[in-house]
Amino acid sequence: MVTLPNGGFVAVRSADNPDSLRGEGLDFVVMDECAFMQKEAWTEAIRPALSDRQGKALFISTPKGRNWFWENYMRGVNGEEGWQSWTFPTSSNPYIEPAEIEAAKRDLPEMIFRQEYLAEFIDDAGGVFRRVQEAAVLEPREYEEGKQYIAGVDVAASVDFTVVTVLDAETKEMVYLDRFNRVDYPVLIDRLEAVYNRYHLTSMVVESNSIGRPVIDELVARGLNIVPFTTTSATKQAIIQNLQAAFENGQILVLNDQILVGELLSFESKRNASGGFSYSAPDGMHDDCVLSLAIAWHGATSAGVILWMD
Repeated sequence: MVTLPNGGFVAVRSADNPDSLRGEGLDFVVMDECAFMQKEAWTEAIRPALSDRQGKALFISTPKGRNWFWENYMRGVNGEEGWQSWTFPTSSNPYIEPAEIEAAKRDLPEMIFRQEYLAEFIDDAGGVFRRVQEAAVLEPREYEEGKQYIAGVDVAASVDFTVVTVLDAETKEMVYLDRFNRVDYPVLIDRLEAVYNRYHLTSMVVESNSIGRPVIDELVARGLNIVPFTTTSATKQAIIQNLQAAFENGQILVLNDQILVGELLSFESKRNASGGFSYSAPDGMHDDCVLSLAIAWHGATSAGVILWMD
């Protein structure tokens, strides 16, 4: 500990015993390699110590699966007020030679390299999509004359987000993502129509569950080519597994969008008693981008034949 002339202090402490961190009110805390600390070090010791002075915290760490550090990272990715998140692979460090990184890639197991050098949150236990970072390399693109595009729409209910995903129908590359919530019904319709016209869409596949049906009816009344898609446990499993195969086989490229990538990495599967799988985001998180992308991929790979249940 260094005590300053004005009575303040700077201290370095170990988090092996979270109770040892209890004490004075704090203005600023840096938690280094915090993914390897117990969650209680933050929730029961450090976070309460910041309240008196409305202090700030900086979390720094190599990922270690999808633990509490990952949960906080996703709060920044999802734009939660008061949180910001960044990811930096080892290659962004100017003091490490690229040849050393390549040597490590040859020497280490793939999962270890992705975690330690690419700063990926790896968790095989419930994760659905692999090779997400490899595929998330694109930037949004505008409409190009002579190309055909198709969109998938997951329509929001309550606190969820309406998400529109636009794919190049030929290359299957993602070109556009729109994500919004808490808008009036006419605004939602106008926004979907604007995307349709902006990309001169061949078709727009819209989820027909919940409020999706009246949305579809209104868009059809405006002369748009809308294909309804009803999400059931069976149809959801089919489109998610198709998208899963696309990532696994390197058939898809998507936008380098933090929210999209975060949803893809956190998306989980659980085996049901019947032997099938159920898919969803972890509790308290969203999967609207995933479902929109899955619906768009289904539409783009169905060779003009869209299957749905009505």
